[in-house]
Amino acid sequence: QVQLVESGGGLVQAGGSLRLSCAASGRTIRSDAMGWFRQAAGKEREFVAASNGWSGAITSYADSVKGRFTISRDNAKNTVYLQMNSLKPEDTAVYYCAVYGGEGSWHDVSSFRFWGQGTQVTVSA
Repeated sequence: QVQLVESGGGLVQAGGSLRLSCAASGRTIRSDAMGWFRQAAGKEREFVAASNGWSGAITSYADSVKGRFTISRDNAKNTVYLQMNSLKPEDTAVYYCAVYGGEGSWHDVSSFRFWGQGTQVTVSA
């Protein structure tokens, strides 16, 4: 089992930046692919970004965040990050991190297990 705790959310003006953190405990996540998802009010949870285990050099992003968001990891801290720049009001959502289960597309919610509780990001116009 692994426990994930997201932090770093908050209220920011459009055009601003935030860095979300996802701290893991219970076991190391260094070899796990990790993903970030978000869920806006009244909408389904959607893929944001993911990266492979170990180096995290292989990444994938939703088209809506490509060029603005960056996923990274610090294996020494057992933590994954999501740097969010040029934020837009449509980025407002609860953001979740999750551990990839090993099968299926990184873009599918069902491919991930061990979810955090989420952190709220609100972008004002």
